[in-house]
Amino acid sequence: MATAHKTSAWPLAVAYSAVVIYASLYPFSGWRNQGVWPFEFLASPWPKYWTGFDLAANVVGYAPLGFLMALAFLRRGAFAFVPKSNAGAIAVAVASSALLSLLMELAQNFLPDRVPSNVDFGLNVTGALLGAVTATGLELAGAVDQWTRLRTRWFVDEARGALVLLALWPVALLFPAAVPLGLGQVLERVEAALAEWLEDTPFLEWLPLREVELQPLVPAAELLCVALGLLVPCLLGYTIIRSIGQRAVFGVVVFAIGVLVTALSAALSWGPAHAWSWLTPPVTMGLAFGVVLAMLLLPVPRRGCAALVLLALGVHLTVLNQAPNSAYFAHTLQAWEQGRFIRFHGLAQWVGWLWPYATLVYVLQRASRREAPPRMAA
Repeated sequence: MATAHKTSAWPLAVAYSAVVIYASLYPFSGWRNQGVWPFEFLASPWPKYWTGFDLAANVVGYAPLGFLMALAFLRRGAFAFVPKSNAGAIAVAVASSALLSLLMELAQNFLPDRVPSNVDFGLNVTGALLGAVTATGLELAGAVDQWTRLRTRWFVDEARGALVLLALWPVALLFPAAVPLGLGQVLERVEAALAEWLEDTPFLEWLPLREVELQPLVPAAELLCVALGLLVPCLLGYTIIRSIGQRAVFGVVVFAIGVLVTALSAALSWGPAHAWSWLTPPVTMGLAFGVVLAMLLLPVPRRGCAALVLLALGVHLTVLNQAPNSAYFAHTLQAWEQGRFIRFHGLAQWVGWLWPYATLVYVLQRASRREAPPRMAA
């Protein structure tokens, strides 16, 4: 069992590299040669305008990459020309991360909305170094093996897909939502995109897909969306967690993460003073209702939880997508699309939009799979 888990670090490192590339080159438009020597940024002076957020973002963005690269090297030792050691793992992680960062800074020379920076490059390498050192330290302390044992004790064997989705849930919550915990509100934007594509064609008359004039969600509907938005990740975890007691602990953790990450998103969007402004009476009651439902459903078997995930997601997405985005919410999105969050906007946006639908696909695929019969004792 433990050996199977050791091989997962390389795919995770590759996947996170793709995330870094996406965040570094978003929005992928306006490519052109600006007549600047690509390596000129390496000799540039310290930038005149910078913020602590920018410095921290560059360090934090590359720390997971350094961590995963070092861990993958320690677990598999794929590079024959580098000795399998802690120093070798750190060297491989830092060198590969530095190469990726350099390529991203060079590519930003050709994007008018992005500015290559030697400071960003240095901070990226620093973040990768911190991540690699952390990985080697945890490996020396045996923490990775302890996680493997914990994973075996808490989760069923085929839990990787659900664990990935649960790890992405806080990332999805970072992107501002019209309703707290309301992921997957895409129908209005889909209609707008279709209208743009079908312009000057007879098919444009088929839009909008919804015939009635949209009204903001009433408090009861908002309460329901918040409750289901909290319940869905709880039920998803229940499909892979072994015992009722472990499910109860998991439900509390999901509640805490959902509240804290939503507050963080509000603080990033509107300022720290407004971190808790989203806790209106319908939202507070929805959170309480979601917790009560999660506790009442603790004894439900895993297959039953999978069926409830599908039901909850269906109701959640149906109600949520019947409401339009408010003008105030659109103004909030502009701060992410055009402000300092541009390097995270595209990634967080897509995760927030697609997380519920990816969960639907995963649960349907898992529910349709026949469970192996229990092994008979010898």
